[in-house]
Amino acid sequence: MHSANIFTELSLVLVVVAGISIVMRLLKQPLILGYILAGILVGPLLLDLIHAKEAFEGFSEIGIALLLFIIGLGMNAAVIRSLGKVSLVTAATIFTLVGGLGVAATSAFGFDIQTALVIGVALFFSSTIVILKVLSDKREISRLHGQIAIGVILVDDIVATLAMVAVAAASNGSLGANDLLQLGAKAIGLGLLLYVVGAHVVPRFSKMLAKSQELLFVFAVAWGFGVSTLFGAAGFSHEVGALFAGVALASLPYAMEMSTRLKPLRDFFVVLFFVSLGETFVFDDFATTIIPAIALSAIVLIGKPIVTMASLGALGYTKLTSFKAGIHLSQISEFSIVLVVLAIQTELIDAKAGSIITLVALITIALSTYLMKYDESLYKKIHPLLAIFERKTPREKKQKRGLYSAVLFGYHHGGHEFLQMFRDMKQRYLIVDYNPEVIEHLEAQGIRHAYGDATDHEFLEEINTGHAKFIASTIIDRRVNLLLLSFLHHHSHDFVFICHARTYEDALELYKHGASYVILPRFLGSEYITTHIKRHGMDKKAFDQFRARHIVSIGRAAVHSD
Repeated sequence: MHSANIFTELSLVLVVVAGISIVMRLLKQPLILGYILAGILVGPLLLDLIHAKEAFEGFSEIGIALLLFIIGLGMNAAVIRSLGKVSLVTAATIFTLVGGLGVAATSAFGFDIQTALVIGVALFFSSTIVILKVLSDKREISRLHGQIAIGVILVDDIVATLAMVAVAAASNGSLGANDLLQLGAKAIGLGLLLYVVGAHVVPRFSKMLAKSQELLFVFAVAWGFGVSTLFGAAGFSHEVGALFAGVALASLPYAMEMSTRLKPLRDFFVVLFFVSLGETFVFDDFATTIIPAIALSAIVLIGKPIVTMASLGALGYTKLTSFKAGIHLSQISEFSIVLVVLAIQTELIDAKAGSIITLVALITIALSTYLMKYDESLYKKIHPLLAIFERKTPREKKQKRGLYSAVLFGYHHGGHEFLQMFRDMKQRYLIVDYNPEVIEHLEAQGIRHAYGDATDHEFLEEINTGHAKFIASTIIDRRVNLLLLSFLHHHSHDFVFICHARTYEDALELYKHGASYVILPRFLGSEYITTHIKRHGMDKKAFDQFRARHIVSIGRAAVHSD
């Protein structure tokens, strides 16, 4: 009966979410805001549909863990090390200045010093899941401002763990040095364990896992949740555990495939997280809490980006990077609510603080979602005013983006000829294959590669296929090549696509859908076509006459074969 109730509640909630999401899409509003509004609608204030609280809280935790695990899979350990200093300095600056402003404002509204201190700390935290969801949707996780924002929220999570320990200890009367030493020892131990297993154990049987996509998926879920639970048992947050679980596997050639397989599962549970967040909003004594909430929201929405820009500007970053990083940190976290509620439960602070911080969370998350969505437009309007946050000679290093002028799908059936052509023409290339043995060979030869499914749109977007000017496929499956063509037409109008086909009919259909040249076993092969490209170039015009003659030849051959 209990499971039937959960099923019914989940079904009703999803119907409400879908309805509001459609409205938000029609109004061109951020879907995250729609999910939160759906949570408020199904919560105790209005429809009161959710009674299986623990189940929905569990769904939320799964969503956060999956999101952070996927983020970790895409992170580079070298990038994390290079941004360690800037993350620590920026987080410390935000903690000091924004936290200090929060303490001063809360005290000015007549609250005692303990309440003011807890609220000041709560304003420091930015929402991990909101930031990562928006960065993921905008495909900006690998951008410098995205990496800095992730570094700062990682520091947030560490501070959050210490804050929880401090509140719990304060309720018992003391916070000993032993507690902090134990946490430090556990962190070092877990870090070493993850390094050894991720770098030396898992790679030994990763090839075997990759041979079965189902097994790869199951292993990825088990690893992510297992490490996350291990961190939780050690006294850290599940979020930190999930992120480092992903980082530990990020160097594997199959990490991107794991990521794309997990994304649909992530999206489902992340939606439930935002619904649960909206459902928890309860507004008591609205008249006396709205003014403090607005004042504290202003500190977060305006003060936090300014402090972030000042810190990053002093460290030598450009005003654009500083602005975007600051905008993405301009909200408080779901953890801010948890911290304040815990402090209220232990009778450390005024109970009214719970209503205030809840309102601040709703206001800042809603408005920062808009700021993040329209950050480019906002920057263009105010960038002259931001010159004070940039040195005359910024020291920011330009990032190398994962953009390739040439992408080859499938290495067998003439792939080595295309590879040699890319090298001879000095093209930035990527070889994509779905066979673990081929991937192992490419890795051993030092050939730039990616393991993934050519029919997976998420994967194609991950490797920026839509930005390539030349795409070749040695895959003979007509369906796969048609899907690739469909994806390319959706993302670009200027590309050359060369592929293989089994029959005349398949070749003519591929030409009909826009293929630049189709290689048939009975006609000219990869070696001839690569020679033609070296002589005449990769642009579309070089293929026009070549393509037209080939279509006529195939048409005649098809008639004779009948």
